[in-house]
Amino acid sequence: MEKILSKAEIEALLNAVFEGRIEPEKELSKAEGSIETYDLINSDAHKGFVPNLDIIYDSFIRYNRVNLSNRLRKSVEIKKIGARSYKFDDFLQTLPSPVCMGIFKIEPLKGAALISFDSTLVLSLVDSLLGGTGSAKVPIANRMFTSIEVRLMEKIVGDALQDLEKAWAPLYATHMSLLRMEMNPRLVNIVPPEYQIVTMTLKIQIDDVSGNMMFAVPFMTIDPIRDKLKTGMQFDLMAIDPQWSFRLSNEILEAPMEAAVEMGNASITLRELLDLAPGDTIMLDQACSSEMIVKIEGVPKYFGIPGVKHGNKAIQISKICNTRGQ
Repeated sequence: MEKILSKAEIEALLNAVFEGRIEPEKELSKAEGSIETYDLINSDAHKGFVPNLDIIYDSFIRYNRVNLSNRLRKSVEIKKIGARSYKFDDFLQTLPSPVCMGIFKIEPLKGAALISFDSTLVLSLVDSLLGGTGSAKVPIANRMFTSIEVRLMEKIVGDALQDLEKAWAPLYATHMSLLRMEMNPRLVNIVPPEYQIVTMTLKIQIDDVSGNMMFAVPFMTIDPIRDKLKTGMQFDLMAIDPQWSFRLSNEILEAPMEAAVEMGNASITLRELLDLAPGDTIMLDQACSSEMIVKIEGVPKYFGIPGVKHGNKAIQISKICNTRGQ
C-alpha cells in the first residue's frame, strides 16, 4: 500500500484531534461528496514553523558577536545553521555527550527554555577566558565538565541571555533569567517528552576552532505571541547602525559651549550701583586666590584656581562641582 501521510503530517493530524480542531466522528459521518480539504503542512496544527522567529536570532547574532568578542578579546563569528522542530524527547537524544546546558525563564511567557553548548565550544571558551589560545583539547570520553568550567560557562550564558533579551525587545518585552546549569540531558525536563519544541542551531567560530550553540524553546511558550510574529512587527527597529553612536558622539564633542568663571559675589544697594564710576572698587566675598566656580552654559560644573598662562588670564580646574551637595 502506498504511503500517503508523512510522519510529520501524522503528528500534526494527531495534535489537531487532541486540541479539538478536528472531530473524528464528524469527519467520518460526512458524505463522500462533501469532503473538505485540510492542509496539514500550512495549518496551525503543523508546529514545525514559527514565522519571523529567525529574524530575532539574526538580531541576537549581531549583539552576541560583539559582546563575546569583547569578553574573549578575540575575533568571533556566529552563523545560523538552521531551525527545526522536535518532540522534546527526540531532541534530548540528539544532544552530544558531554554537553553544557543552561535552563532559563522567558518572563512573562510560561514555561522554560534551554541553551546548549557542545564540548568543543565549551573547552575553547573556557581556555580563552583563562587566557589561553582557545584551542580546544580533546576531552576524556564522557568526562563531565568541572565546577570551574561550568561556572565560567555560566557567565557566557548570562551574556547570551542579555543579548537575547535585547533581540526580543522590538517584538515583545521579556526578561531572561537563568534558572540553573546542567550537564546531563536526563535531568532536563522543561516540558513533557511528547511536547514540541523549536530549535535554532548557531555555529560559533573562534579563530580556528568552531562549535555549536543551540536554543530550544517550547512551542507552548511562544504560542501566545505567534500572531505578533505572523503580522510582521517593525523588525527594522532591530537594525541598529553600528556607526551611529560614534558619529553622534563626535558631533556632540564639536558642539560650542559657553564657559564662565564666577569670581565671587558682593551685595550693594541700588544707589551704590547708580553711583559707580570707572576706577571704583567692589569688594567680593572671597579672596582672589580661593577656588572659583566654573559654569558651563550657566550650570556649575567645576572648581578652579585662577592664574596666568602665556600672558593670558586662566583658570586651572581643581575638582568637579557636585551640584547636589552644594
